Amino acid sequence: MAAPKPDSAPAPAAAAKEAPAAAAAKEAPAAAPEAAKSGGKGIMAFVPLIAVVILAPAISWAVGQFVLLPQLKKELAAPIDPHAAAAAPAAEASAEGSGEEGKEGKGKKGEANAGSNTYEFTNIVVNLSGTMGTRYLKTTFIVTGTDKTLRGQFEAKKAQLLDVTLNVLSSLSLTDLEEAGAKNLIREKLIGAYNQSLGKKVAEQVYFSDFVVQ
Repeated sequence: MAAPKPDSAPAPAAAAKEAPAAAAAKEAPAAAPEAAKSGGKGIMAFVPLIAVVILAPAISWAVGQFVLLPQLKKELAAPIDPHAAAAAPAAEASAEGSGEEGKEGKGKKGEANAGSNTYEFTNIVVNLSGTMGTRYLKTTFIVTGTDKTLRGQFEAKKAQLLDVTLNVLSSLSLTDLEEAGAKNLIREKLIGAYNQSLGKKVAEQVYFSDFVVQ
């Protein structure tokens, strides 16, 4: 009687075990290029930053060497204009001279004002004669003349001439002021009184800028 043949069932089981291994072996080579690609992309992202860090010092050196340094040398080597150098002190001296002339001009102007031929009496108020203090005259006027020292003479005798003015105006009555040509009469009285007080003819005309009777 022939011996029975061994069971051949284990062969398919071994083949089943080898199939996943073969699939894994096939997938491994495909995954390797993908990993390499992703790693390459990560490095490429840092390439511009690395380039900037490396090139920045070189760019700075180039700008200083070929732009700033030649310009600085050019300015230092530029010749100095002797006329311009001499003109600066002259301009300063001229400015100082102008300042001194301005001061002198102001001084002369003040002297001219001091030697003016006009003098003003302002806000003179007097009670009119015969009114028992119920009526008064308020006036402002300018005294003029050809004598350039008129103002100086009036300033020197200011108190005396003010008293003369009050005496002349307070001697007027309401009737005097109501007459025609009253202001001309007052002018003549004031001019005569001023010249008599000064001892010579200095005042020649009187101009009223304010004349109020109340």
